Amino acid sequence: MYSITGLTKTYKTRERGTIRALDGIDVEIADGELVAIQGPTGGGKSTLLQMLGALDRPTDGSIKAFDHDLAALGDGELTRIRAQRIGFVFQHYNLIPTLTAAENVEAAILPANSGSLSAAERHEQAREALAQVGLADRVTHRPAELSGGQQQRVAIARALVKRPDVLLADEPTGNLDEHMRDEIWDVIEDLWRTAGLTVVLVTHDSAIARRTPRRLRIAAGRLTELD
Repeated sequence: MYSITGLTKTYKTRERGTIRALDGIDVEIADGELVAIQGPTGGGKSTLLQMLGALDRPTDGSIKAFDHDLAALGDGELTRIRAQRIGFVFQHYNLIPTLTAAENVEAAILPANSGSLSAAERHEQAREALAQVGLADRVTHRPAELSGGQQQRVAIARALVKRPDVLLADEPTGNLDEHMRDEIWDVIEDLWRTAGLTVVLVTHDSAIARRTPRRLRIAAGRLTELD
């Protein structure tokens, strides 16, 4: 799925000069893998996830995915890949408060399908995605009527509805208590096992990371494998 060579990202700041957020990373992530990325705050986790998600460009190196070197693509092609091939889940859910669960999920379909689906087809796909994450009975509920765990399930359904190849999750359990954390992990693991997704998640939670088949650690912009 991903073949990364010499991946480097630097930023220039007035206070600290040049910062190397990523420092020559080499890593392969196979199609269908479930990988956790751990590390200290500021170590480069989110920067690496942005690269995997075609949200930012490296200063140097290559990141090959979807039969392309993402570093060499134009903005339009990167936008198409994000819309059609990659699903994103974030710590803070990012749901639109005035929309129902189904409407929040439907909002992700339009960019991916360029309006090719009818309203009825979009609504049916949204319902199916919500059913996948156990929310078939919550399609008309707005975010304020849902628990934190349910809101994160809606966010996962929103990422899945466009049927991506990759699911990227940035601290998906960070705002949840232990019980809800385990609920969301079970959802992600089940989707990985049944939907054939490649899943990469960034987490500070060692209890979650230890449940993944593969763990990586990034610190000071450098990546290592964990046992």
